[in-house]
Amino acid sequence: MHNLKLIRENLSTFKDKISKRNTKIDFDQLIQLDKKHREIIGNKEKLEQEKKIISKSQDKKQFEKSKNISKEIDILIIEEKKIGQKISQILDVIPNVGLDDIPVGSDEKSNKILKLIGEIPKFSFKIQSHYDLGKKKDLLDFDLASKTTGARFVFLKGKLAELERAISNFMLDIHTKEFGYNEISPPLIASENTMYGTGQLPKFENDQFQIQMDGNQKKYLIPTAEVILTNMFKENTINIKNLPQRLVASTPCFRKEAGSYGKDTKGMLRQHQFYKVELVSIVEPNKCNEELNRMVTCAEEILKRLKLPYRQVLLCTGDMGFSAEKTIDLEVWIPSENKYREISSCSSCGQFQSRRMRAKYKDSKNKSDYLGTLNGSGLAIGRTLIAIMENYQNSDGSITIPEVLRGYMKNLDKI
Repeated sequence: MHNLKLIRENLSTFKDKISKRNTKIDFDQLIQLDKKHREIIGNKEKLEQEKKIISKSQDKKQFEKSKNISKEIDILIIEEKKIGQKISQILDVIPNVGLDDIPVGSDEKSNKILKLIGEIPKFSFKIQSHYDLGKKKDLLDFDLASKTTGARFVFLKGKLAELERAISNFMLDIHTKEFGYNEISPPLIASENTMYGTGQLPKFENDQFQIQMDGNQKKYLIPTAEVILTNMFKENTINIKNLPQRLVASTPCFRKEAGSYGKDTKGMLRQHQFYKVELVSIVEPNKCNEELNRMVTCAEEILKRLKLPYRQVLLCTGDMGFSAEKTIDLEVWIPSENKYREISSCSSCGQFQSRRMRAKYKDSKNKSDYLGTLNGSGLAIGRTLIAIMENYQNSDGSITIPEVLRGYMKNLDKI
């Protein structure tokens, strides 16, 4: 969420920056509402002061006037609340402002490739997709998942299910033992307030899986562990001595993919349920950029050790997520598609999420300020599995297990 005072004082700059985020916001209406809101508050405060003076005077002749003032104040309180809600409805859907060093553009075509790592494999045989490789060995079953659950779900079987678990454990071991992330096993259900804190609500409610529970409170399956991990700090103030906080979790994620109808319908690239290792950092706001680079390095290390070719991409203003101020994606090579696909997205959100969560820290002078938050995939497990299956495939349809994973699979070298 943005500071309304800062918007008011830097309106033209703010309008310009938000226009680059592919979002239309009626700032004129916002400013008019803000002006009216402040006028009401000013009038209410004047009446309250007048009422205090009458009360102190003990003049019985003024008591009737005091009653009328109370009625006027009650009317203003109702009006103040109504306008405040309208202001919040606008502020709640304004995305974060992009930093100055990111490219301006409306979609992925304007993203900037920062570097390419690893050699694209050359095959002397016809390349098979992960879909075909898995189905032929009865390791992937989409038909059974469709029968039991619906479209965009899958059963992983036998050694492929074991490989999926090995990938998760490998990632967690690297991030916890080498990079100092604290492993968390969080709830997979989030409250409405929690989803609001990280920016999924209210704008993207249609993308979320809402579930029925006792009472009237809305609950949601988490679309990413970012939601629940970042909100561990909501409505709290922590000491600067306890920063940075670095958390990691391997969880299922649930997404409707409402805007992806007809895209990637075959295979595991776009599922309603998938596993992901998520990285979250909580830092002083002036250290967000430094922490983002560190997080990207941590995610990259997984790809390097798996010896998978990938590229690093800086997203443009129109392709970033709602809460991000800067995002760097890692895209892994998928041979059957002859292109790179996102496997990690690391974002700095600055103080955008912490304002929504009311998450603060106190510095050495006991002054409080909003925290800086970051999140990233370290990595998406399903897409890592796809990349391994396709990049490590053999002419006989078998899949070589990357060396770093064999210790997690009783030294098995192929499936």
